[in-house]
Amino acid sequence: MSLQYLSVIAASSGGTLYLMALLLLVALAVIVERGWFLYRVMAGGRAVNERVADLPRLRFDLLQAEIDHAGHLPHAALLGVTIAHPEINDRQVLADRLEEAIMHEIPLLDRYMWMLDTAVTLAPLLGLFGTIVGMFNAFAGLGQGGSVPTQVTGGVAEALIATACGLLIAMVGMVFLNSLNNRVRLLVHQLETLKQMLINRYAQSGADAPPQHAPIALARTGS
Repeated sequence: MSLQYLSVIAASSGGTLYLMALLLLVALAVIVERGWFLYRVMAGGRAVNERVADLPRLRFDLLQAEIDHAGHLPHAALLGVTIAHPEINDRQVLADRLEEAIMHEIPLLDRYMWMLDTAVTLAPLLGLFGTIVGMFNAFAGLGQGGSVPTQVTGGVAEALIATACGLLIAMVGMVFLNSLNNRVRLLVHQLETLKQMLINRYAQSGADAPPQHAPIALARTGS
């Protein structure tokens, strides 16, 4: 299949094949970028959760070390809440603060996903539109003298390529969209798990006692 033939098919579809090629490039860019980003965040977050699970109680120095390890991971924001508010001596207040931090981080996890979702929805519609335009051109030949049925059927077959391309883009994009959405869901579960671990260790540290006995406040005083 030569490049010239492809350009003829694209022209017969009203140029929609060019738009679908652009749509495919956008979808692939989002898949690669989000896939690599979410993979790194999941791997780093899993390590953070494992280290926090080994902590006997909340201490300022240990949490600060975990924040340094976490770097730019969203998990660092949750760890930072506990350090930034050592005056908190109520589990429910800490839980609300941590939930607020999670809500701030979630939009960063599914960023650009709307572009992939749009590509999955728009590609079949563009393919159908290109097929309709191509069939208009094919049946227009019936009104011209000297046209043969094979020319018309060949034009219809070429017009259906647009629909096939649109469905292919949608199927590939749907598979990766569901996979990326599942990774986002698992990441949110990681953050919720970290939140609960911090709350549990906050209680084990005796943080519900008067503020002067809070382990984080003592660690800050002694540092």
